[in-house]
Amino acid sequence: MGKIVGIVTTKPEQVGGGAPIFYAKDREALQQVAHLLEKILDCAAHTLHEDLFIIVERE
Repeated sequence: MGKIVGIVTTKPEQVGGGAPIFYAKDREALQQVAHLLEKILDCAAHTLHEDLFIIVERE
């Protein structure tokens, strides 16, 4: 099972927890940040809904 290493959102009031949270001003920036983190961290970006991505460590 993978570990959540980051969260990217446009709605900071809807997230919390122990993983780093990255805020995006709009959905376009949300996708850009999520995909950059995916490449930089060698992880997988998963859309949970249109305003939230989780970044999961690959096994």
